[in-house]
Amino acid sequence: MRLTLVRHGETLWNQAKKIQGIADIELSNLGLEQAEKLALSLQNEHFDRIISSPLKRAYATAQAIAVHHALPITVENDLHELNAGELEGLTFPELQLRYGEFLSKWLGDHSSVTMPQGESLQDVQDRVWPVIQRITKTSENALVVSHSFVIITILCKARNLSLSHAKEMRVGVASKTCLEIENGTMDVVSFNDTDHLRHS
Repeated sequence: MRLTLVRHGETLWNQAKKIQGIADIELSNLGLEQAEKLALSLQNEHFDRIISSPLKRAYATAQAIAVHHALPITVENDLHELNAGELEGLTFPELQLRYGEFLSKWLGDHSSVTMPQGESLQDVQDRVWPVIQRITKTSENALVVSHSFVIITILCKARNLSLSHAKEMRVGVASKTCLEIENGTMDVVSFNDTDHLRHS
């Protein structure tokens, strides 16, 4: 089977470079355009299931894709983004000013810290991976629309990598990452593909 992991399109908080975890921010106009371009790039792919995070930005991206496949969208609540706790909505300068010690630890190793009043990457992986296991138990091709840190923790688990490798990965808005799964083995076929956004 093939598992396609998609990150939602851009939001206004992405534009403003604000920390965006479980805050339920909708797609910007550009994000809606990105979702449409992403959907067109996937229109000839075969999917048996489309699964989405419950957050609006992910669900709207899933809706754009689902139009081309006449499939319902299944919402999995555990696919929401990392809960950033007290850091939700902060800009980088605000983060430096208010949480400088935390930021230093985060930049050194993403896996070494828990967001103040929020989650760690291990928390995210622990809630997300059982969902992925359920999805991949079937032989159906599935598309999952979710978030940056969700996708990163999935990739770390799939590749048997420590979460300390998370800081080396970047998952762009409206990107797609594909994994081929056979006999319990996951191979990354493509990672963070955003070529579709460069074409009108």
